[in-house]
Amino acid sequence: MRSTARPSATLASPALASPSPASVDTAEIQRLFADFMAAWTAGDARAFGALFTDDSDYVSYDGTIVRGRRAHELNHDKLFRGVLAGSALVGDLESVRFLTPDVAVAHGTASVLMPWRSTLPRRRLSRQTVVVVRTGQGWRIGAIHNGRVRPVTVPEPDAFPSRMSQLMARVAGRLGLGRA
Repeated sequence: MRSTARPSATLASPALASPSPASVDTAEIQRLFADFMAAWTAGDARAFGALFTDDSDYVSYDGTIVRGRRAHELNHDKLFRGVLAGSALVGDLESVRFLTPDVAVAHGTASVLMPWRSTLPRRRLSRQTVVVVRTGQGWRIGAIHNGRVRPVTVPEPDAFPSRMSQLMARVAGRLGLGRA
């Protein structure tokens, strides 16, 4: 995460105040994200799987969904011994927002750096939306959705792509095609 909260001094006491529970939790979630990348880079499927809740969801960049910590561990074991052998996961945690004291949504970017590359191709950049939950073992990943970063602009209603779409909808309607 690019910026972190710092404990602040109180006016009533010359000593520094204890870190707030939210800042302690944020630091633990930052560590979870770092552990996520470290387990990947080490090719350690067991450590990777241990970061998830038993009933977690993992949506890959291609839209596939896998449910359950054990399934994440098994899939990543195959990947770490196969097509992703020797790869590193590199990235940054961008934000953490607490929905409740025990549930937070984190956003980060991370990408797989293959062993034959020294820099990431832009097309490999992915953004993760991660739901983390407090468990008896600390913060764990309850759900993660990993999507490629492919920014597109939203065209104005009178821009060429919008006008073409509107025209195609009118033509389809006149021909009795589509959902018209």
